[in-house]
Amino acid sequence: MNVSSKLVGVGSHHEWEVQELREDRKFAIEYAKVAIEGLSNPEELGGSLLCLRAVAEAYGGLGAVAAQAGISRESLYRALSPKGNPTLKTLVAVLKTVGLRLTVTPEKPVSARKAKAKRASVAA
Repeated sequence: MNVSSKLVGVGSHHEWEVQELREDRKFAIEYAKVAIEGLSNPEELGGSLLCLRAVAEAYGGLGAVAAQAGISRESLYRALSPKGNPTLKTLVAVLKTVGLRLTVTPEKPVSARKAKAKRASVAA
């Protein structure tokens, strides 16, 4: 017996997630930022890709994002799966659906003194 079929008004976590992202743009933006930051950590990569997939679903759907990226919907599903390996073009297309763009920021602020000392130690 499937218990969830007996409960009225109960949806999946994924459905709730997509709905929240669709209804709260600020939340969607922060969610996408955290997902992009997680792409550089192998332990967070799969979850980050699934978060980006949810953002794409909330803002236009995977078919529209795939068309914008110039790839098939199936390719986008694979790219934004836990073992995916999206191209830069794909990531930019997903962000563009939410009205965002990819930017570059320093990982940690580096003081001029530390940078100079590091260059000196490398040159020695």
